[in-house]
Amino acid sequence: MPTWTALTHTTGREAAEALAEAGEDLTPEPVGSGVFEIEDGSNRWEVGLYFTEAPDEVALALLAAAWGAAPFEVSELPEVDWVAHVKRTLAPVEAGRFFVHGSHDADSVPEGAEALLIEAAMAFGTGHHATTRGCLLALDRLVADGLRPERIVDVGCGTAVLAMAAARVFPVVVLAGDIDPQAVDVARANVIANGLDGRVECVEAVGFDHPLIEGAAPFDLVFANILKQPLIDLVPDMARQVAPGGKAILSGILTTQAEEVSAAYAAGGLPLERRDDFGDWSTLVVARS
Repeated sequence: MPTWTALTHTTGREAAEALAEAGEDLTPEPVGSGVFEIEDGSNRWEVGLYFTEAPDEVALALLAAAWGAAPFEVSELPEVDWVAHVKRTLAPVEAGRFFVHGSHDADSVPEGAEALLIEAAMAFGTGHHATTRGCLLALDRLVADGLRPERIVDVGCGTAVLAMAAARVFPVVVLAGDIDPQAVDVARANVIANGLDGRVECVEAVGFDHPLIEGAAPFDLVFANILKQPLIDLVPDMARQVAPGGKAILSGILTTQAEEVSAAYAAGGLPLERRDDFGDWSTLVVARS
């Protein structure tokens, strides 16, 4: 069955959410809607409406005009098995000693590599995005430099690829938390598939807010591959939860946002140790003195 998407953008979260809510009253009615911040510092938000019938483009034009949004762009999408498509098209990713792959590439793992099996799933962090790869490369360098953390947490873990990478190279139990219960379920399944059950503990948590995470703090190594504003909001917690001499690997940051994030962490007592850019994305390593 084909589906249709109708996408627009407007300024400000409240306006975007109101527009999405108004769009739900259209005929034919959308089967879903979404509001997403465009992470370029412009305060623009994308609004998406999703249909199983061709939408009324006149009604969409009127809706956009009424809410001061850009005209909707309507696209018809054929029925696609996206998981199968991703399996066919995503090549393995090498990031230092780490090799991230799907089961269809299990026979291509290089000798001596730390293999991480991540199937196509509805959670962020297959290793193919520049932010995830940047974090893996940062971890690889820290291992090479002699880092030996005893307490590790992955905040906003997605598929738990970073937590699992840490568990591959450090003989400790790694904690992994995500706000999305579906992501936590995917993370747990990945942990089992990689033979790391009991080595990575996955919990539903907002930041560090979980008894298991709070009880294990302070941490010698923290991963936080999320977005700019949540990273900045985490600074006070990071200042408390990162142990003296500990490090945090931060990503989900556009290169245009990296200075703002690093300044916020420096002000919170976690100055920048290293920055690496991968295309439009930055990975930061900060350290608590």
